[in-house]
This record gives sequence, structure tokens and C-alpha cells, in this order.
Amino acid sequence: MGVCYEKLGFYAGWPKAWAAFNLAKEVYNEDAAKNISREGDVNMDLETIKQTSLFPVGGENVNYAQYFDGKSYLHMISLDQVVIGNVTFEPGCRNHWHIHHADKGGGQMLLVTAGRGYYQEWGEPAQELKPGDVVHIPANVKHWHGAAKDSAFQHIAIEVPGENTSSEWCEPVDEKEYDKLK
Repeated sequence: MGVCYEKLGFYAGWPKAWAAFNLAKEVYNEDAAKNISREGDVNMDLETIKQTSLFPVGGENVNYAQYFDGKSYLHMISLDQVVIGNVTFEPGCRNHWHIHHADKGGGQMLLVTAGRGYYQEWGEPAQELKPGDVVHIPANVKHWHGAAKDSAFQHIAIEVPGENTSSEWCEPVDEKEYDKLK
């Protein structure tokens, strides 16, 4: 968590960073307590996520549909200073393997807000994700993320600023390997 504060503080200034973080934490904690517990069943259907999402779910993610297996939705929260998107996945939807390239800095952060999903780095086992989980994805690491088979899933995706950044989309996640996930 300290790294997150440091980067936010660097870009926005410490007083603004702390105020924004504390307000977001307060709002998110109130909504999360009403809708879901990290300890209980986190499986959610798409309609529940649409009704309880702090940010709009957005329209069908047609611009990137070729890089997803299943249907996803995208609402861009910010295109200024830091690129931030609210990404929602229908049950069973996941993106293809991909890499966020950067010569310096870069990468991605995922803030899980609803449902149940997975994150996996190339050559590593998949990690189950639940609301409140934070994933720090360094630049130049091949990975994928998406929903569990039986739950819709939502995360805030933050593009970490860097030098000479680009994204490379790779092959789909192997269907047999995905089907092994619970």
C-alpha cells in the first residue's frame, strides 16, 4: 500500500493524495459492506454488478473484443494524467495474454471491486481475485486477467505512466488450462 500512496502523492501532491485515498476508501468500504464480504460468497451476476458498481459499467468493449474470450464492458474513468478504466467481465470472460511494455516505469495496477476472477503471469499459477485485492503488474510481464467461470468480475485498471509504453496482445488463454480453475 505504501507504494500506491507514494505514486499518488508524487503525481497529485501529498495532501490531495491522502484526501482522495481516504474518501475513496470510506465510500468503497461502505458500499462493499452493503453488497459483499471478502470472507463470504463473492460470486456475482452481471446485473448485481451493474446495480452496485461505484463507477458506470460502460458499453460493450467492442474496440478490444478481439483480445477477449467472452463479453466485457469498459467505462473510461480518466484519460488525463493517468489512464484509468472500469472493466467488467461476464462470467467466463477473460482477456488474452498481453504485455504492457515500457522502457522505464509503466505496467498496470488492478483494483478488484466486484465478483471473482483470476490473474496469471506467464509461467506462474493463476491467482484467485476477490473484491479488495490489488494486483501490481510490472512492465514487460506477460499476463492475463478475467472472470471466473461462475461469476462476473470487475476491476479498475490503472495504466502506470512510463516512457515508451505500448501494449502487445498475444495468444488466448488455453481453454483447457482455464477450465481447470475453480
